[in-house]
Amino acid sequence: MVTRPDRNANRLKRHVRVRAKISGTPECPRLNVFRSAKHIYAQIIDDVNGVTLCAASSMDKEIEGFGGNKEAAKKVGAALAKKAADKGIQAVVFDRGGYIYHGRVKELAEAAREGGLKF
Repeated sequence: MVTRPDRNANRLKRHVRVRAKISGTPECPRLNVFRSAKHIYAQIIDDVNGVTLCAASSMDKEIEGFGGNKEAAKKVGAALAKKAADKGIQAVVFDRGGYIYHGRVKELAEAAREGGLKF
């Protein structure tokens, strides 16, 4: 019997490696991405104080109906950039959460950049 690699365990290992190098501060918080089979979530986190400053997901009312596809990721990125601008956040460090920078993660990041976030 052939055992398959646990993809989520491998992703978590990658995420730990990335998190060892980056951290969010009050001046430049961390933009974290989580993607599930059905939805995509993003939040801006201040790791020094341990607080989430703002968040957006494909489950929000204004984004509802798109699920977890690339179109939803664009809307989540734009919504998060707008919420961040309202709170005065301009620059963030991007934490891709162990996912490759491709597809939904890339769409979310590009939409956040177009919305005014710098990373």
